[in-house]
Amino acid sequence: MGNLDVVLDYAAINRAASPGAISASPDFSIWRYLPLLPVADPGYEGTPLRAVGWTPLYRADRLASALGLKRLYVKDDGRNPTASFKDRASAVVVARAREINAPVIAAASTGNAGAALAGMAAAVGAQAVIFAPQTAPQAKVAQLLMFGARVLLVNGNYDAAFDLCLQASREFGWYCRNTGYNPFTREGKKTAAFEMCEQLTPAQNSASQLPDSNWDAPDRVFVSVGDGNIISGIHKGFKDLFELGWIDKMPRLMGVQAEGSAACANAWAAGAEAIIPVASQTIADSISVDLPRDGVRAVRTVRETGGAYVVVRDDDILAAMRDLARGLAVFAEPAGAAAYAGLAKAAREGIIGADETIVVMNTGNGLKDVKAAMRAAGEAIKIEPTLKAVYDTVGKN
Repeated sequence: MGNLDVVLDYAAINRAASPGAISASPDFSIWRYLPLLPVADPGYEGTPLRAVGWTPLYRADRLASALGLKRLYVKDDGRNPTASFKDRASAVVVARAREINAPVIAAASTGNAGAALAGMAAAVGAQAVIFAPQTAPQAKVAQLLMFGARVLLVNGNYDAAFDLCLQASREFGWYCRNTGYNPFTREGKKTAAFEMCEQLTPAQNSASQLPDSNWDAPDRVFVSVGDGNIISGIHKGFKDLFELGWIDKMPRLMGVQAEGSAACANAWAAGAEAIIPVASQTIADSISVDLPRDGVRAVRTVRETGGAYVVVRDDDILAAMRDLARGLAVFAEPAGAAAYAGLAKAAREGIIGADETIVVMNTGNGLKDVKAAMRAAGEAIKIEPTLKAVYDTVGKN
């Protein structure tokens, strides 16, 4: 079971828009793709709602060399207004809520989705109610509270918060943003695929680009998977572009799960679609899920694109946090770094080709989970306030 699809009229879109016309847009946010979104222009210019998306796509040459690859990119969605990928979904959901005059928007979240909703709601003056497990990192809870959301910490895990949010939304008539439930979340998340293809195209934003010029799709994309809605959303974006004829191939999508939260990977490995819940336990709280709510689509996405699932240990995730920070200056939270950990494992095992163009999706900033970042980074050196102490510690170099 998964949430519904939003069906687009591709012929109408092709009559109204083209890759060249979009690449010429001065709006560097997800709203440059309005012709491909199922909501009207939400307005609110000059607010964070209009600043979501168009995050950097960095070329990671040093990391690529270390892994024996030639073309590696990291898309850093930690640069979004509330520092996570989830701003994409929340921006579109908030736009939809304004269209239908919904006064209250609710969501269950381990932190990032809730912070994104709280931030986007604050930008337009809407009320947000967030259900989060009591174990959510304090930095994420602080974001929720600072944005003015009504925060309900549930004595239970994410799945308990999810179910309670659905019940409360039905009871009180709230508009529910829950991942894997509200189809507009996937429509926001698919914009990352649009950006990857546009940013990989050398002629993007060039006056010489012809209106019917295609964009360049990567060969593979590595995505961390919890509920499954991000990878299925990115898949929807690539499918939209392929159906429109704007890209020439479908990338292979590589799902990465933590060893302690691998329900989707287990189903994929078994050749099944049925998701068997797990007792999730991982440092990567954003992908710590017992029962992935969009799990069936997450499994289908990988299978349909000829990709694979990679399972990584928490130690691999901590190492990936260090590698991304020191090799590319990208500060990723554990869930975001999991995608790079999956790439590193896949490269070691020869699953990917050296000549492929590969994108790793970082879904959140490392400041979201300072405790995990400190575990990954190690301890600072404490010294006395003397030059001798500096010499004794680091020497003349």
